[in-house]
Amino acid sequence: MKKIGVLGGGLMGSGIAQVAAQAGFTTVVREVTTALGDKARANIDRTLTKGIEKGKVTAEQREKTLANLAFTTEVAALRDCDLVIEAVVEDLEIKNAIWRELNAVCPPRTIFASNTSSLTIAAMAAASGRPDRMVGLHFFNPVPLMKLVEVVRTVTTSDETFRAAFDFAKAVGKEPIAAKDNSGFVVNLLLVPYMLDAIRALEHGIGTIEDIDKGMMLGAGYPMGPFILADFVGLDTLYKIAEIMFTEYRETRYAPPPLLKRMVLAGMFGKKNGRGFYDYSGEVPKPMSLGI
Repeated sequence: MKKIGVLGGGLMGSGIAQVAAQAGFTTVVREVTTALGDKARANIDRTLTKGIEKGKVTAEQREKTLANLAFTTEVAALRDCDLVIEAVVEDLEIKNAIWRELNAVCPPRTIFASNTSSLTIAAMAAASGRPDRMVGLHFFNPVPLMKLVEVVRTVTTSDETFRAAFDFAKAVGKEPIAAKDNSGFVVNLLLVPYMLDAIRALEHGIGTIEDIDKGMMLGAGYPMGPFILADFVGLDTLYKIAEIMFTEYRETRYAPPPLLKRMVLAGMFGKKNGRGFYDYSGEVPKPMSLGI
């Protein structure tokens, strides 16, 4: 592989583009507007600059990474990519519309990969027009720091495609694991119920936000408690993932608790907009008063 395409320049897409470009791949990021493309490039530049300040990235590496990046609003600009990774909103219709459009412009050799965290790859394979060359590449946030990538094969994914995707994950400095094509794969299958159970425990008065977080960090050795983690993931994102997984499995442990739904409806999305289980408006996050 020499050239990588990334669909979507948001938090995940820009991170995937950064690690690909840092690893020496020519990388093209497609966003729906020039302004969003400029924002993605600025975010990558900011992350690299912070890396220089922390001594993890050199000025030369930053320049080489930025030189490997290009931004476009045209899907057709990805036509000569060896691998295209999709990182757009968790909406199956939107994703499949993009795959159909890409299939018409990319040569048969191009591998298609989705960064979905909750939808199945099989749900996209038929729309891709190349089910043997469709795979999941689920990176974790923040992409430049998190080492794990779940490589997901569906029943139609060829051995060659799976190996190529696995090798790509290694080439960008990640530790890949093989995952079955079920909603949530390995990590979210186990992690989402953990966060939802913590919310239910809060609803039932088992403990406060702070005490539950502190309990899981000090008692179970977790680097962050379930509410800090939920805020970091994004409560709107968590709610969407839980809905998708509940639809898939019809098990109550995946059903979003009423409190989570109310918070999302109130526009409390977590750290990204300053209000979730914690209030991030001050220097130190403080637990929100949620009226429970």
